[in-house]
Amino acid sequence: MDMRDRVIRDEIHRDILVPSSHATIIDTKEFQRLRSIQQLSTCEYVFPAATHNRFSHSLGAYYLAKQLTIALEEVQPNTISKDDAELVHLAALLHDIGHPPYSHLLETPEVFATYHSHEHWGRLLLESTETEIGKALRQVIGEDRMNRLFALMDGQNECDGIPIPPFMKEIVSSQLDVDRMDYLVRDQANTGAQIGGFDIPRVFRALRVGENGHFYVKNWGLPAIEAYLVTRYHMYNQVYFHKVNMLTQNYLVKMLSRARELALNGELNISGRLQLMLLKDDLTAVEYAELNDSHVKVALPDWANHDDEILSLYAEKLLSRKDFHKSIRIDSLTIEMVDIIKTRLEQVVSSKGFNPEIHVLYAKISKRGYMPYEQGILLEDGRDAAEHSSMIRSLSQPNERALIFIPESIRDEVEAMVRDWIKPGQSSLSQFD
Repeated sequence: MDMRDRVIRDEIHRDILVPSSHATIIDTKEFQRLRSIQQLSTCEYVFPAATHNRFSHSLGAYYLAKQLTIALEEVQPNTISKDDAELVHLAALLHDIGHPPYSHLLETPEVFATYHSHEHWGRLLLESTETEIGKALRQVIGEDRMNRLFALMDGQNECDGIPIPPFMKEIVSSQLDVDRMDYLVRDQANTGAQIGGFDIPRVFRALRVGENGHFYVKNWGLPAIEAYLVTRYHMYNQVYFHKVNMLTQNYLVKMLSRARELALNGELNISGRLQLMLLKDDLTAVEYAELNDSHVKVALPDWANHDDEILSLYAEKLLSRKDFHKSIRIDSLTIEMVDIIKTRLEQVVSSKGFNPEIHVLYAKISKRGYMPYEQGILLEDGRDAAEHSSMIRSLSQPNERALIFIPESIRDEVEAMVRDWIKPGQSSLSQFD
């Protein structure tokens, strides 16, 4: 092995072999920035060990992309060229390069004065001739292959007249991609969630490329697919949509939105980095790459002591993890129900001496454990996995519900009122007056 090649020790996948050319990309400040972007935003308030970052996840996705192309070469030789395999590996490595602080949570115009999706920011960082990662990527693969890499990451079917087989895109982005597989096993390990798990190597061994260029799964691999989808379902149910995680996400976004409002009015002095995030409406890719979680965390102590009631309330809760709002315990609460009772609810909270603008918080949970058919997973007979498995069919049912958070001291009383208003056992909304 070349002395410049590298072996990175990973808690999930053990040894990750990185050739020297790819190491130059990893060593750029834009990629190293991912060390300071927490994978699960505020999930550490529920699971204290959930402090892992986008850096380790990106390396994990990269490793799995390499393992999958190796497995594919063993069962279907010459299905993918060496050059295209490298592009798939790099697409997996770089898929999260544009994430904002706190990952998906702060990907919102409520916080950023210059708002773009993380995919858009990622492209700007990689295309730029001013970023270290843009320069390194050009040096490693050249300008022509960069165009093919971007086409792959965009999900296009060809680049410069040369086809991009669908399975290449499916490795990076699909219901069975290396991104999902890595974050599920990594997040499970770091949260301590006891959820069965699934066998990634067996999933890989079961994958084949069909005549249409898409992946399909050998019939004997169906149990491994079921285990993967069940794990995914329970991770969303028990971890990602945990009520305290949803609450603290609410706190953080509302706190930053309030900080932005105060700063615009000259009522709050903020650091240069936070000015870039909250106030600058023509943020460049180079400036964006300077932002990470630490710039928010370092502001919490000062904001917790600020005269503004809203800013200090949310900052103090995030800083101390005390006196959290509590959820109204009605599992059947729908978004439609909340819309109907919202005014009445806030009036009641106000009558109890609390400002509803601060003390009534809402969250929406929308999940489906599996998306069948066009976006689904096919088996070797061409049928969707949901047609083969009653378990997978059950996971494809949509599940939407709402959460309402209010002060603990009035939770029981207000909850009883809400139950009386909506009569959750009824199947329609006809009970509302």
